Amino acid sequence: MGVDVGLDHLLTLSTGEKVANPRHERRDRARLARAQRNLARKLPGGGADRAKARRKVAKVYARIVDRRRDHLHRLTTRLVRDNQTIVIEDLAVRNLVKNHTLARAISDAAWAELRRMLEYKAAWYGRDVIAVDRFFPSSKLCSACGTVQAEMPLGVRKWACGCGAVHDRDVNAAKNILAVGLTASVCGAGVRPQRSTPGGRSATKQKPLRREP
Repeated sequence: MGVDVGLDHLLTLSTGEKVANPRHERRDRARLARAQRNLARKLPGGGADRAKARRKVAKVYARIVDRRRDHLHRLTTRLVRDNQTIVIEDLAVRNLVKNHTLARAISDAAWAELRRMLEYKAAWYGRDVIAVDRFFPSSKLCSACGTVQAEMPLGVRKWACGCGAVHDRDVNAAKNILAVGLTASVCGAGVRPQRSTPGGRSATKQKPLRREP
């Protein structure tokens, strides 16, 4: 199974299935904000009232964390049980959350925790998890003919290739992630994105793909 993570949909699978993003933190954001404002009004050393306000904030945080963890457990267990090999992107989540516009949404999606769960459950069930290089152009590559598009803005969700194939951006990416991951598992190497040379030609740089246990 090829897996593409996102924010509009938490996961898009190479089968075409899309898993909705529950956005647990956003659903409880108003409740959390009220609890935090109430706590902020309590003076330090405010005794029982401040302690009660702190417990309310902690309770909202715990609710968010518990719901997120439960959803990820159910999802990762299903993926590991149903598939012998799962291919994902090797995303640098720590770098992605430096984007202050998306940091809150990325943290709420918990991509790093999703991968951690997949890896240790795969070890339990004797499955394989393969991580594809984060620079692999999964969204810009046509899964039908292999042509790499020059540009693919984030706002483009569907696109048509010159070969006539029409792609859903995320499903196409998941299919490409699966294909390159399976190739890597056999050959031990994968293809990095094509980069333009000073002379205008493109060159393909190869780097081994990391295989996780």
